[in-house]
Amino acid sequence: MNDSPRGGGSGEQVIALWSAPRSRSTAFLRMMMGRDDVAAVHEPFSRLADFGSAEIADRTVHSEAELIDAITALGGKTRLFFKDTTDFHYPGVLADQDFLRNVRHTFIIRDPKEVIASHFALNPELRREEVGFARLHELFLAVTKAQGAEPVVVDSDELIEHPEATVRAYCEHVGLPFDATSLSWSPGMPDDWKLTARWHQDASTTDGFVKSRKSYPDTVDNHPVLADYHRAELPFYTYLYERRLRPRGAVRGAV
Repeated sequence: MNDSPRGGGSGEQVIALWSAPRSRSTAFLRMMMGRDDVAAVHEPFSRLADFGSAEIADRTVHSEAELIDAITALGGKTRLFFKDTTDFHYPGVLADQDFLRNVRHTFIIRDPKEVIASHFALNPELRREEVGFARLHELFLAVTKAQGAEPVVVDSDELIEHPEATVRAYCEHVGLPFDATSLSWSPGMPDDWKLTARWHQDASTTDGFVKSRKSYPDTVDNHPVLADYHRAELPFYTYLYERRLRPRGAVRGAV
């Protein structure tokens, strides 16, 4: 695992969490929002891709290059955490070696069977590339090459089963003190989630890391298109799963 970003600059104050959609990354962000030593930002790159602009502090940006500059500048003033999802492709991120090298990039994953069923329920027009694991894998490889070491991968099922051990190990790897009080929070929909509120209903109603009890009519077991998506995306998930963070006390079987 990579314990520190390579190179220098204010990007070292920035922690990124990358995720395929529906992988519990919003709950992870909600935990980070409860800390008083981190400024937390919600999905700036996907907001830019989806709506054509994004806001960082008091700055509105309209391109990936501007967004990277704004994130780096804010990271020079405070410790910054942002999370984002790979239903979109980010060529500007992949091309910016300083951003890949100096930011502390981390990743979170979830069983693709659950991801695909949940995503399809919200987006019946779901395309295979929007599932996001291939893009997540591409970004993981780019960060590994830029930094010379593999970044942290959190398995969100282990996070649900062993939240304290998993978050403690994550904090150790990214250089944050562990804060037990951040593991619970008050339910609610923060203002910067409201533009995409339907995607965050589950996270807005929880008060900690909990396993969803939802079932879906269309799954990879009964829907041929979703089954094809699962076959195509599973190798990328498996690659990341094999490199997951393994905190003490959190033991799960192999895929």
